[in-house]
Amino acid sequence: MVVDRALFAALCMSLMACQPRTQQKAQEDMKTKTEAAAWPEPNEKVLVAAAETSNYRLGRTVPLAVTPDGSVLFRRTPGRARRADLFELDKNGHTRELIKVDQVLATADEHLSAEERARRERSRTQTSGVVDLSVSSSGARVLVPLGQRLFVLERASGQVRELQPGPGFPFDPQLSPDGKHVAFVRDSDLWLLQVDGDAPPRRLTKHEPDREYGSAEFVAQEELDRKSGYVWSPDSQMIAFQRTDAREVDTLYVSNPRHPEQEPTPFKYPRAGRPNAKVDLGIIAIRSGAQPRWVQWDPALPYMAKLLWPKNSPLQVLALSRAQTEQALIAIDHNTGTTRELLRERDETWLNLTPGSPNWLPDGSGFLWLHEDNDGYALEQRGSDGALVKTLLPGSFGARSIAAAETSSAIITASRDPREQHVFRVSLQGEQPPQQLTAAGGVNTVLAGQGIAALSTEPRAGGFRGEAVHADGRRYELPNLVEALALVPNTQLESVEIDPKLPPLYASITRPRDFDPKRSYPVLVKVYGGPHAQLVLDSKNAYLLDQFYADAGFIVLRIDGRGTPNRGREFERAVLEDLISVALADQAQGLQALFARHPELDRTRVGIFGWSFGGYFSTMALLLRPDLFHAAVAGAPVTDWALYDTAYTERYMRTPQDNPAGYAHTSALTHASKLSRPLLLIHGVTDDNVHFAHALALIEALYAQGKAIEVVALASTHMVVDPRQSVAREKLQLEFFRKNLGRGATTDSDR
Repeated sequence: MVVDRALFAALCMSLMACQPRTQQKAQEDMKTKTEAAAWPEPNEKVLVAAAETSNYRLGRTVPLAVTPDGSVLFRRTPGRARRADLFELDKNGHTRELIKVDQVLATADEHLSAEERARRERSRTQTSGVVDLSVSSSGARVLVPLGQRLFVLERASGQVRELQPGPGFPFDPQLSPDGKHVAFVRDSDLWLLQVDGDAPPRRLTKHEPDREYGSAEFVAQEELDRKSGYVWSPDSQMIAFQRTDAREVDTLYVSNPRHPEQEPTPFKYPRAGRPNAKVDLGIIAIRSGAQPRWVQWDPALPYMAKLLWPKNSPLQVLALSRAQTEQALIAIDHNTGTTRELLRERDETWLNLTPGSPNWLPDGSGFLWLHEDNDGYALEQRGSDGALVKTLLPGSFGARSIAAAETSSAIITASRDPREQHVFRVSLQGEQPPQQLTAAGGVNTVLAGQGIAALSTEPRAGGFRGEAVHADGRRYELPNLVEALALVPNTQLESVEIDPKLPPLYASITRPRDFDPKRSYPVLVKVYGGPHAQLVLDSKNAYLLDQFYADAGFIVLRIDGRGTPNRGREFERAVLEDLISVALADQAQGLQALFARHPELDRTRVGIFGWSFGGYFSTMALLLRPDLFHAAVAGAPVTDWALYDTAYTERYMRTPQDNPAGYAHTSALTHASKLSRPLLLIHGVTDDNVHFAHALALIEALYAQGKAIEVVALASTHMVVDPRQSVAREKLQLEFFRKNLGRGATTDSDR
């Protein structure tokens, strides 16, 4: 309920006039103290700017391909628009626009199928227009899907023409390496369309009943980072494709109560301990009348984590066991379907999938591989038979991904400091040390190939920069339209020791810009706390909303404890079979160490908030440590790991059948009776990742215990894309914490 402040003040004055003088004096004294400790006015302008720029991601250059002629193709939106156009930076540093989507589509909207919307949800894509593209091996032709329509760009002439894929949505379209055909998935089959001429598309496969061809299943897209279910052969004469049998997988129905006239959307969603999709591989020639050749491998490795067919190299699959404790790189003879194992690795806890590994050398003589040891990921060069040739970099170097394997060098990302990420060129001959291509500090990503590294940089001081770095040392700007930050956060990074036997934890602290060291401030802890994500980064961009909350009267903290990546194997694996106990203990001890160091932190008024795993963590922190956390906001939280998907959950928790005590202890439902502090739960009712069932399960468990919480249900998915909803969410969270953590900054005399 919103109350008019002027009316409220008038009512207060009227009531005060009716009170005895002593009581009125006491109320006047209280009013004076309250005004002294009043909350600052929120900077809504900053909040709106962050929402409308998607936290300053809009307007960035996003490299999509590097072509043989030394050009970088990239997409870019305007600073506050979400429809991306296509651009090119050539080898001489000149930029030109290749496709302006508004002109190509005119006034037409982009229409997406349910499968395409789900795929974009899996990749967390928040923009439209140019999202993906595929380029012929010569770089002459580019396929650009725009919604349900397909366009081909001839780079030499700049001509753009539309293809006619026929009725229905052409899902996951890919241009053949020779640029002559486009393959896509429709109605669970692969289709083939000639780029030149007017021939209608041809159905290449005929799937069996209750099977799907050519599409990656849910866990491959969401948890294994494999978005496509097929791959072209380098000579453009064959396609290797996934065959999926999902008959035993649970079907979940996602409906939108905001639009009850719409039918629910069915999704095959494998929950922990329940059946997974069965996946194998087919190989089919594109000639008319060809029949698939089927390929199976060790049934103990049911996950197809990667599907690769590099130039001058065999078709291959990286296969994982269901527990993800064993993996094998398997080469496949496309003529016979026979397989041979190139390497096999095991880890008693779990194996992480590393981006770009394997990455084959251009001549097919071998590949680069990231092998995890106790210190990190060692960069290895292996022969075409999988045998180790040499170790190029030890695990202690901090390698994280392989962007490209070139004839005499490799492009990788690495950093010894987990708060940063840098790009290096590494000699394969080892005659010189790795060359760092990025400046000190900051977080850098890269797309590389053809001797070029296309860098995307979030520098330490804030802002954003894109750059193309050539092997000969030339550097050209990838121009962006990102708005300047509305303000530069004053965030400071610190490290705290919680145990002499453990590495220090990294933390961030963001104070109000008008910070008064004589005052005591309520604390907000922004948390994720789970595997594969860090919050403490050396980039001012990451802390803009922390500064919004700080300027509104709080001090905002972040802490990365055990379970988070890039700190070594033992640090990350400490959460095996229990995703909350060690992680929460680290968060609590880190917080207490910061309390001891910074007296301006009011330990009696601490809120915690996060989204997804961070929402889960916030919920559990409030239930298990009410002595430390006094209010929480949980966004789209997992509340019971038995309801979440197989590939993520079982990697860390095993199955509910194998680890019943772990599942019980880590479930918020188990601890519902312990709720003693205010909790705000926000969840999208059409979330197909962390389903709304998680929210309802917690609400019912609390209800049975006579507990009540505040709940906001949004007509949204796991992502909150609408800027209006983003602004409303942050304002709601701010008011919730203000209401439940008392007054703003105080001095001893205020209390």
